[in-house]
Amino acid sequence: MAFNPGKFLREVRTESAKIVWPTRKETLMTGLMVVIMTSLLAVFFFGIDSLFSVIVRTLLGLIG
Repeated sequence: MAFNPGKFLREVRTESAKIVWPTRKETLMTGLMVVIMTSLLAVFFFGIDSLFSVIVRTLLGLIG
């Protein structure tokens, strides 16, 4: 198969025309949801990490 740069560029232009970009409102809402979900997960994992830390310290205190 031969590579035709002209055909390739036409196909890229055709596919690029099909792209639907999100509106400013959609972008802001998606960004806000990412920040909220990331914050919730950070708090969740902090709580789990703290819980495991207490458990390990308690178990090590019983041994030592």
